[in-house]
Amino acid sequence: MEINKKHIFSLLIILVIVAGAISIASAYTGTGFSHTVPSSKYSDLSASDILNKYPNTDCKVEESGVCTQVVDGDTIYLDNGKKVRFVGVNTPERGVTGYIASKNFVQKLCLNKKVGLDVDNSKHNDKYGRTLAVVIVDGKNVNEMLLKEGLAEIMYIPPSEFYPYHWANSDTHTADSYSTYSNTHSDKFSSSGDSGSYIGNSNSGKFHEASCQWGQKTAEHNMVYFNSRSDAVSQGYVPCKACNP
Repeated sequence: MEINKKHIFSLLIILVIVAGAISIASAYTGTGFSHTVPSSKYSDLSASDILNKYPNTDCKVEESGVCTQVVDGDTIYLDNGKKVRFVGVNTPERGVTGYIASKNFVQKLCLNKKVGLDVDNSKHNDKYGRTLAVVIVDGKNVNEMLLKEGLAEIMYIPPSEFYPYHWANSDTHTADSYSTYSNTHSDKFSSSGDSGSYIGNSNSGKFHEASCQWGQKTAEHNMVYFNSRSDAVSQGYVPCKACNP
């Protein structure tokens, strides 16, 4: 009987070790993005010094809360328990060069302060249950600031209400797989011909100029074409914030 108990105990230990190994292997490891912005760059700057560099955003505050924790440069917690993932951007993971600088930047702007969210109407949550949103502080788009400061890379994952390429500098890094997706789908749309003056997205309820890159990223099964602005409005569609059709 004693031998059986020992065998069972040993088996349990082995199962725990195997489960842990599988968990580690399947954990999110990021894209490998890193940057060389020093963590001390913003030490002598106040949040106001940073915010004053940027114009007010066109994004609208749909929800708000106090930031109680900064996990890293693209993920925060609010006082209502909501975990928020900055949509359209990706910062270095823990242990990767640049992680501390990106996290410190977001802490300076957001921690213990009231922040606004413009939630992605096309996809509210990611597969981890985090709310996808533009984070707004004092009327400024923090997602955009991360890109322009070189603290994040573009991570465009359709469907999305937001097109982060509009926020970036010409030298901003793009996660390769999403850059490939963007270029492929843009070329495909360009060769398909102009079926109407405006593109509607039946999923988001927005409409765009035919040349708008956000409209061009609409999944084919969600595309609706309108010959005039009034047609789109009369059917309940709202204008894209980027191209203002």
